[in-house]
Amino acid sequence: MAIPVIDFSKLYGEERAKTLAQIANACEVWGFFQLVNHGISDELLERVKKVASECYKLEREEGFKNSAAVKKLNELVEKKSGEKLENLDWEDVFLLSDDNEWPSKTPGFKETMAEYRSELRKLAENVMEVMDENLGLPNGYIKKAFNGGEGDNAFFGTKVSHYPPCSHPELVNGLRPHTDAGGVILLFQDEKVGGLQILKDEEWIDVQPLPNSIVINTGDQIEVLSNGRYKSIWHRVNATPDGNRRSIASFYNPSLKATIAPAPELSEKANQEVERAANYPKFVFGDYMSVYAEQKFLPKEPRFQAVNAM
Repeated sequence: MAIPVIDFSKLYGEERAKTLAQIANACEVWGFFQLVNHGISDELLERVKKVASECYKLEREEGFKNSAAVKKLNELVEKKSGEKLENLDWEDVFLLSDDNEWPSKTPGFKETMAEYRSELRKLAENVMEVMDENLGLPNGYIKKAFNGGEGDNAFFGTKVSHYPPCSHPELVNGLRPHTDAGGVILLFQDEKVGGLQILKDEEWIDVQPLPNSIVINTGDQIEVLSNGRYKSIWHRVNATPDGNRRSIASFYNPSLKATIAPAPELSEKANQEVERAANYPKFVFGDYMSVYAEQKFLPKEPRFQAVNAM
């Protein structure tokens, strides 16, 4: 079983209806899918790989070697207790946003990643428009909801992660299982080193590395807006004994002030169908993030309940 691979360029030709249906099915049944021919050039993606890898070597590797994860794993191995490190991830990660400090010692890093983020943001907005169409919502509905109305207030962040080789991958998670808090996530993953898995029908399934594809997944806010038609999916990264897995995840999230609720068109329709009646709360995204910060690696349903009570 493999997650769907969809040729995004076919949206703009004779196979539009078929491609829309493929994306609708991927969102409803999987919550994860891979896009090829997505409009981002191979030349840019190759540059992104280069500067991300160089940045890790130049600016991050030494810090990871002295990290809490490395120290605690070494202690655990010495103990020989058979325990697993449950509250740590074997991950080096930093965030790029429009208003934080970026790594500055790696030649070409800032310019390349700024260009990449600009292209990814456009792709995210294209994907959201496809979701609007498939859900029967007005064009631009999801974008407007995330921006809190007109304007450009949504948060677009990029997490640059590396999962270095681990001598005892059975004792630690690369990244613990979770669903994503936000909206639409666009992942540029390593084409050689695997490790990413999603939970499908109670079974962990590999997200197969595919050169220069972009993996799309839906976050908790898309689940709410779609009134549960699209679900956010549990996923994890396994630590591996060899290979330094590169993972660059960008996320188009609501503004912290945006109010998120099921789209009225979808909740009214669900109420008529009874069995799909709306059961998602209306809340301010910033409140949801406060709950998520404490409960990221726990089931999402109590998060919805907690934010409903605020």
